[in-house]
Amino acid sequence: MSDETKSRIALSQEPPLRQLWSYAREYRGHVVLGTSMSFLNKAADIAPELLIGAAVDIVVNQHDSFIGRMFGIADRFQQLTVLAIITAVVWVIESVTEYVAVLNWRYLAQRIQHDTRMDLYRHVQSLDQAYFEEVTSGGLMAVINDDVNQLERFLDMGVHKLIIIASNVLLVGIVFAVISPLLTVLSFLPIPIIIAGSLWFQGRLEPRYAKVREAAGNIADTLTNGLGGIATIRAFNAQRLDAERVEADSHEYEQVNRDAIRYSTAFKPLIRSAILVGFIMTLVVGGRMALRGQLAIGLFSVLVYMTQRLLWPLTDLGETLDLYQRAMASCRRIFGLMAVEPTIEGGSRELALPVRGEIVFDDVEFSYASSPRPVLQGFKMVIPAGETHAIVGATGAGKSTVIKLLLRLYEPTAGRITLDGEEIDELMLSSLRGAMGFVAQDVYLFQGSVRENLALGRPDATDEQIMAAAERAEARDFIEAMPRGLDTIVGERGQKLSGGQRQRLTIARAILADPAILVLDEATSAVDNETEAAIQRSLQKVAVGRTTVVVAHRLSTIRHAHQIHVMDAGEVVEAGTHEELVELGGLYAALWKVQTGEIL
Repeated sequence: MSDETKSRIALSQEPPLRQLWSYAREYRGHVVLGTSMSFLNKAADIAPELLIGAAVDIVVNQHDSFIGRMFGIADRFQQLTVLAIITAVVWVIESVTEYVAVLNWRYLAQRIQHDTRMDLYRHVQSLDQAYFEEVTSGGLMAVINDDVNQLERFLDMGVHKLIIIASNVLLVGIVFAVISPLLTVLSFLPIPIIIAGSLWFQGRLEPRYAKVREAAGNIADTLTNGLGGIATIRAFNAQRLDAERVEADSHEYEQVNRDAIRYSTAFKPLIRSAILVGFIMTLVVGGRMALRGQLAIGLFSVLVYMTQRLLWPLTDLGETLDLYQRAMASCRRIFGLMAVEPTIEGGSRELALPVRGEIVFDDVEFSYASSPRPVLQGFKMVIPAGETHAIVGATGAGKSTVIKLLLRLYEPTAGRITLDGEEIDELMLSSLRGAMGFVAQDVYLFQGSVRENLALGRPDATDEQIMAAAERAEARDFIEAMPRGLDTIVGERGQKLSGGQRQRLTIARAILADPAILVLDEATSAVDNETEAAIQRSLQKVAVGRTTVVVAHRLSTIRHAHQIHVMDAGEVVEAGTHEELVELGGLYAALWKVQTGEIL
């Protein structure tokens, strides 16, 4: 996350509304404008009640009416004409301010929604690889998508409604206080009840909506896993079992949501009861004062209408507080995720160009946080620039961990790793990883065209450059045979392609980036012999003149490596060329015999 983004986030212990205010500081001008327009809109909205009172005053008091005295007009029709003009102006003001207020709040909601989602996603991209092993993709999706949408719904109309309600209480209270302090006290009696009820319901709703957001994340997890493994589920006829998992999580979401809805729905009848008390007070006490001549008829009609204006909008308070609580529960998850700090941060130096590609592992040790057992211990390896070095060994020996440390997806617990003599933890991550082309065992192709997937690391590449890279990876023939060539959509995770085609596209992608160092982690483990031979030929071509690090399970693919490092229990136990290691008769020779069928 950038320093600018970090500075916009309050401490995770602070209330979520304060965090949101801190985060959205660049939009505070829009907040001020929206608040002003919402306030003016409510002022114009309650003005007609005053105008109704003025109209009644004209009919009752005639030339001695308030309008007549203010404008010096004795004729009642002229007074009504002036009142009609004032009414038209008020209605125009109300319409304009409502348009500006609603437009402003909705614009603000969309901008904050977009910024929050992008800041979250960029922040998640910066987190350590270990973090993703502790959380689920569905849970992250629920925060980045669903929680951000929940915040947007509150900002879209909820804030506007809260300001309208607060402005309504303030402005109507002023009118009441000017006309009759006694009726002000009596009509405002329900307000403390409503506020106390709101606080009570807030306290009950907050933990319930936290459970709702957690249940929503569980559903997202289950759906993501089910849809991602649909082929396996079908192969084992496990559709019913998978549907039952979704049903269980969906039922849990229904239950916790129903619990929250029960509380939020009960709030409105409470407000209605309080409104009835306030309205009766105005009607009875105010009516008696009018009958006794203590209150003008016009003012009494104003207060009757104003009582409804004061109290009836409060029925929306329950729905608005419901939006607020849901949004605050989402904010806790949003800013909680933003507060997660990466432990692996890039250094300040860039690699000197041109990158030669000399790699040194010097007495490196590493343990995963989930297990105290060391994966690497005293690991040493030197890869001269321009050479091809292979790493082999039994499953669990630590081969892939070496690659993850080289890419700084993890940090060694001891020792150091250097590239061209520079310690990699002092290099900028973009500079370090920009010097490397990575081909993983778990092939990643995203939903899009062949062209978009190949140009992932070099988006400005021309079609000629893309096809040249594809030819070196022996992928050109099948690309040209596709219905739309480079524009062919590969499907999610490349599901429209065969395993060999996907693997060759990832190699072409790495070749197109033209890295100084090519890193391959079990790149041929899931392909057939013919595809393996094709990949081996392409790798021999692209390895010329660049440092290549190959983690291999199939030993036939690394026979021509300059050096083969044999790992066992996190250490290099043998090193040499293929011929030297076979002649040595150690662990590598045993693995070779097993793969060539010499022993069973």
